[in-house]
Amino acid sequence: MLAMWHPLIDVLFAPRPLPHRWRLLLFLPITLLSYTVRSLPYLFSRPFETCYIPTRRQDQRLRALVYNHPNRCSKLKKKRPLHIDVHAGGFIGGLPEDSVPLCALIAERTGAVVVSLTYRFAPRYPFPAAHDDVADALAWLVNNAEGRFGADVDLITVSGISAGGNLALGATLGAKDSTGSNLIKAAVTFYSPMDLRLPPWEKRKPPGFPSSDPVRFMLPLFDAYAGPGRVRDIHNARLHPTLASLHDLPYDMLFIVPTIDFLMYEQLEMVERLQKEVAEQHEKKMSHHRKRRIDKVIFEGQWHGWLELPSWAIDESTRRKAFATTCEFLTNVHREHGFDIIQCGIDVNA
Repeated sequence: MLAMWHPLIDVLFAPRPLPHRWRLLLFLPITLLSYTVRSLPYLFSRPFETCYIPTRRQDQRLRALVYNHPNRCSKLKKKRPLHIDVHAGGFIGGLPEDSVPLCALIAERTGAVVVSLTYRFAPRYPFPAAHDDVADALAWLVNNAEGRFGADVDLITVSGISAGGNLALGATLGAKDSTGSNLIKAAVTFYSPMDLRLPPWEKRKPPGFPSSDPVRFMLPLFDAYAGPGRVRDIHNARLHPTLASLHDLPYDMLFIVPTIDFLMYEQLEMVERLQKEVAEQHEKKMSHHRKRRIDKVIFEGQWHGWLELPSWAIDESTRRKAFATTCEFLTNVHREHGFDIIQCGIDVNA
């Protein structure tokens, strides 16, 4: 798979600064190992099909994985919700296969058609490349997902782990449907950066964070997406979702937040701000719709990236809780918009 070799290609051919080049070389073995481990289980049996989505770039397509499991709703010719997931990778790597456990569970438990996207990576492609890719994919899915996959494009939700959550929010920011309502009905983010105005090494560390960060030498590479245009993009809400107005964000939102993560504070601050605005809006009766849900689930003692680790390395019950909470949240959103998974004969507690 060509994505495995992106770091090496960037080292050899991309016009990147020397500090990025040697860090990419160090990143290459990790990339190869991760991609191999993630991809091997799906060489012969896979819960998804592969789809290639056109973009604004001529002759360039995005690889996506589609989870479109047949169920009773398919037999009844009932359209199912469309869920879009964006994988993790610090804006510098990753595969849609990284999110198979989450996406397969969402498809199974909620009945949604799930599309897991990839995008272009830094340092070769800084902001707004990845955001544009996800926005292009969303536009294509709005126009084609009903015919191709039987999905309801009036009931779209999104999710993303780490950098994927930033992309899921930023790339869909302000998207409206034909009635002027929020196109994205709900979003779930997992330890995602909400504010990239500061580089990683300047972010406030929470209690319990190690005094000596073992990956500190890689932080400049993790800043390769937002860093080059930081001054230019300092007020851009696409890159910094914490700056986005409540009006432009998905109607309902769930934040999964571990406590040993230097991204913790920016997530909690965004949640607090949005909850306050929702309460004020509801109190003033500024909306005729039901009250928006802005929820958070805090996982004490868990690290950034813990959901992506193998079972032997974490308390597996925490992953089960995070994923089950996600499915329950999305199921409730679907029900609010007229899709009831129980009518499809699926046991959500199985």
